[in-house]
Parts: sequence; C-alpha cells; structure tokens
Amino acid sequence: MSKFLNVHKDDAIVTLTMNEPQTRNALTGNNAADEFEEACHEISKDQLVKAVIITGSGPVFSAGGNLKNMKEMLDADLSSDAIRESYRKGIQRIPLALYNLEVPTIAAVNGAAIGAGCDLACMCDIRIASVNAQFAESFVKVGIIPGDGGAWFLPRTVGMSKAAEMSFTGDTIDAEEALRIGLVSKVVDPENLMREAIELASRIASNPGMVLRMTKRLLREGQRQDLPSLLELSANLQSIAHKTSDHREAVNAFLEKRKPKFS
Repeated sequence: MSKFLNVHKDDAIVTLTMNEPQTRNALTGNNAADEFEEACHEISKDQLVKAVIITGSGPVFSAGGNLKNMKEMLDADLSSDAIRESYRKGIQRIPLALYNLEVPTIAAVNGAAIGAGCDLACMCDIRIASVNAQFAESFVKVGIIPGDGGAWFLPRTVGMSKAAEMSFTGDTIDAEEALRIGLVSKVVDPENLMREAIELASRIASNPGMVLRMTKRLLREGQRQDLPSLLELSANLQSIAHKTSDHREAVNAFLEKRKPKFS
C-alpha cells in the first residue's frame, strides 16, 4: 500500500500532506491512522521542530470516511464489537495522536473538509482556508455519528450552538461562513494558501521551542481543568521557563534592542 502521508521537514517546520487524491484523501481503509500516529511520535521526539502544517494533495483536503470501505463493512456484516474495535484501533488513533502532539499545528485547508476531514481540521490548533474550502459535519447524512471525536473538537472550535446545527443538519458551509463562525482564522486565495501557512508557521517557529510546547500544553489543559489547577500547572511550567537560556536571551535582546538568537 502506498504512503498516505508525505512528510517534509524544512528547518523547524514539518508539513504533512495527505497524498491519496484518488480517494479524496479519505482517512479510513488505508494507512492514515498508522502514519499520523508515527509522524506525531517522531515530531514530538525532535526538539528542533516548532510547527506542523497539515494539508491535502489535489482539490480536496479530506473527504473523511471512505464510503467504499463503509460498504465493505456492511457487506461483511461485522458484529457491533468488531466495528467498535475498528474505530478504537483505526481512525480514533488520529485525534489522540494530534491532541497529544506537543508542537503547534496548522491546518491548511485546500478544499472540501467533509465529515472526519472537517474534524481533522478541528484537531489542529489553527486553521486557515483556501476560498475553495468547504466544511461539513456530515455524518448524519450517511446514518452514522461522528466516531472520530468530532463531538468533542467541533463545539470547542465553533461553540455548542453552531456545532449542534452543523451536526444535526449535516449542511455544508463555505470558507467565508467558516471564517464568520470562527472555524478558520483566515481565508486566502488558493495559490497563496501554502505560502500563508508557511509564513504563519515561521512566525511561530521564531519563538523558543520549549516555551511553545509548554504554552500548547497550558492551552490544552485549560480546556479541562479548573482555574486553581491551571494556575498551579502554570506556576510549575513557568519555573522551568524562567531558568532557560532562551528566556535569558529574550530579556537581554529586548533590553539591548536587538533580535534574539534562540538556541
């Protein structure tokens, strides 16, 4: 089976390109879960990586679940237990891998992001979109529920009311509507999408890597901890940040009116 992800590293930025345009970059019936999990593991180990971009090849970001694969499951008449395990051991490994990735992530949504493809974009920390992008939480249209964690990610991205509307109707929205509701932070012309993503990743990567990873950890923990617990974690991580050479360099550079050189 061919590689699903094309992994490209340029200095501190890693780009993960879904490379199955023939399946509209579907996330099931292939090696997508294995390769996302492996890529996230390798990126987390590499302390030089400071930002990750996820995008799709061809005109589609990701169509989500492969309907041919769904038909094969129907024809095989799998038991409920077997289907449950196929989710646990398959597509559900993608949200866990991306959620636990320490490095900031950017979804560069080049085209349609449907079902699990929409959820994949929401698994990233930041989303920018081509004007050609479309989004749909469309599981209800094919008689299933968001089994990939979409019911957790989407409300945290657009709020409960809009997430409920998208989930209950399965309607498709365009890039401008996605911008209006906060699903994406920027909409650009197709030819400028990757340049904008790389420029954003470069601005992120200009900052100290350890502090970026700790900041992402705090943002993640802030979604599930109460304020006293988060403050305690913040104090602990801040005690580490204050002792880094990058903090010393940043303070000295500011006072000396020069650009910092982080290690």
